[in-house]
Amino acid sequence: MTPRRLFGLVRWYLRELTGEAAYGRYLDRHRRTHPDTPALPRREFERRRTDRKDAHPTARCC
Repeated sequence: MTPRRLFGLVRWYLRELTGEAAYGRYLDRHRRTHPDTPALPRREFERRRTDRKDAHPTARCC
């Protein structure tokens, strides 16, 4: 495995682990399902995501 490939895998893993990739997935889904409406800005997306997590807690450490 090349160092570049290894770096890409580590980057992907960290983005998935931290939730950083969620906004990208949201944008992809939004473009497919609602092409005529603007997507939420990043800050609003994160605010709603946090509110949703707080309203529906699951088993987590903190």
